[in-house]
Amino acid sequence: MNWNKIQEILDRITSLEKVVLSNAETYLNFLQTSEYLSLSKPYLYELTSKRLIPFYKPTGKKLLFKKSELNRWIEKGKHNSINEFQNEIFNSDRN
Repeated sequence: MNWNKIQEILDRITSLEKVVLSNAETYLNFLQTSEYLSLSKPYLYELTSKRLIPFYKPTGKKLLFKKSELNRWIEKGKHNSINEFQNEIFNSDRN
């Protein structure tokens, strides 16, 4: 086996490793969450103080957010397109 082929295999393994690690359950700190959601820090504080967004306070001070829960929170705010709405009506009429 030549060295180029070995390097290609190592590069592919590294690439797969990055994908696996990025899909692992991740906790974000306050600043990371603000950047991830593209929200201002004051607005994110408002969401946490009103308990409108899921968060953790394991030490009683530092806020942490579970990335998978943030994604579900985002998806709860989905508004269907007109086509999706029409399809839902059409499919409910068929049943």
